[in-house]
Amino acid sequence: MADETNQNQAGDVAPSTSEPVATNIPTANAPDPTAANPKTNPNAATQAEKPAAAKPAAAKKEKAPAVEDKPFVEFMEQDYLPALQKAIAAEGVEDIQLSFAKQKLPIAGFQSAEECWQVIGSWQNGQRKFNVYFPDENIQGKKGFSCHEGKKPSTLESFLIDERKTTLELLVTRLVYRLNGQKWLGRN
Repeated sequence: MADETNQNQAGDVAPSTSEPVATNIPTANAPDPTAANPKTNPNAATQAEKPAAAKPAAAKKEKAPAVEDKPFVEFMEQDYLPALQKAIAAEGVEDIQLSFAKQKLPIAGFQSAEECWQVIGSWQNGQRKFNVYFPDENIQGKKGFSCHEGKKPSTLESFLIDERKTTLELLVTRLVYRLNGQKWLGRN
């Protein structure tokens, strides 16, 4: 078996010297020379020796306002109705008719004195209908839902009441989910 050599004998590690050698290796105990006061710290760098301060990052581009921040009616007509139309059509409903209007609640046995904004949807020659109500004229406010086949709806349900922030995607997906729960969409 060959003799094993130790690392110091092989020349891999420099022999220690009794004199201290300065290095650029930072230590936890040494003060930062760029932050220290040169009057009290001889290791402090002078102004000429300090590294150039990092330039501030280029001004970040401002985010475009969220689509949900548009005025209510504009958001509903330009963004929500087209997105809802596309999502319901993707579920196999080809004759969906959507509208957005301010009118009284169409609940059977309920006389509403006030009008509120509603998304009104129907298909199968008007046999299947649903309404999404926005009494506060705000997508972040109260919302309701009703649906019916052939007659006036008899029940008004709350819609998206537990959400902190209502988004376009949430409004679309939850309505499709609710209609699917009614077994009205193509995959059922």
